[in-house]
Amino acid sequence: MSIRVHIDGAVCLPEEAKVSIFDRGFLYGDSVYETIGTAYGRLFAARDHLVRLERSAERIGLRAPPRATIERAIADTVAAAANPESRVRVILTRGAGKLDLDPASVDDTQLIVIVFPLGAPTAEMFEKGVSVAIVSITRNSPLAIDPAVKSGNYLNNVLALGEARRRCRAYEAILCAGDGSVAEGSTSNVFLVSGGEVRTPPPAVGILDGITRAKAIELCRANQIPFSERRISPAELRGAEEVFITSATRGVLPVTSIDEKPVGAGVPGPVTRRLMALYDELARRGVD
Repeated sequence: MSIRVHIDGAVCLPEEAKVSIFDRGFLYGDSVYETIGTAYGRLFAARDHLVRLERSAERIGLRAPPRATIERAIADTVAAAANPESRVRVILTRGAGKLDLDPASVDDTQLIVIVFPLGAPTAEMFEKGVSVAIVSITRNSPLAIDPAVKSGNYLNNVLALGEARRRCRAYEAILCAGDGSVAEGSTSNVFLVSGGEVRTPPPAVGILDGITRAKAIELCRANQIPFSERRISPAELRGAEEVFITSATRGVLPVTSIDEKPVGAGVPGPVTRRLMALYDELARRGVD
């Protein structure tokens, strides 16, 4: 297994990849990105991810390269890495310029693709579930940073996960919104099951509308699994019968402990297991 990087129009080894210290992605987090996972050797939902990448770039006024250029860079880098399953990080920065906050001071978009082994959850994690912690750090206000933009400004999430790991060695951190309701994980979306109904916070809370989140919702609707988007309190999450998180590299992953206390019976529940199986079937079929 290996890591390969596409930068400056060519694929190289990671130790050969260099970014200018004046790149605005490095200086200010002035960048957008997507993470795409492979499933059964194929990119999963790459089109949806690239549409969101372009939308994120547009919302911060960053010029995105043509879609075909990005797709070719991804294909070349994945082929060079030659991993059984890969995680693909596609990054667009505004480029290098003078030390000036004004985004109009530079228009030199940098495309970077990093491909490395998938690093998916282990079989034991899927079988027994993982732990999460509801942290004190809140999700950025939608009035400050558009939650629909998947940007390189990630300090909020970094600090949240750090708190969860220090406090109880949790696998994932769950952040709340400014109103105190549950928002999302540091790198995931969160769902609960109560009375057989799947529930998840709505985008209006200030979350990133995850690609895998959307697939899980589609699976609920297509398979007559009761579903709703609604605000969820931390107490409701802690008292749920089942909880799971979703992301591009995890798929549907059960949560069996919150703040060191068991969720339901402390094992993945039937609705979560059904959605895990349905998602796996979808991954086997493939989504472009």
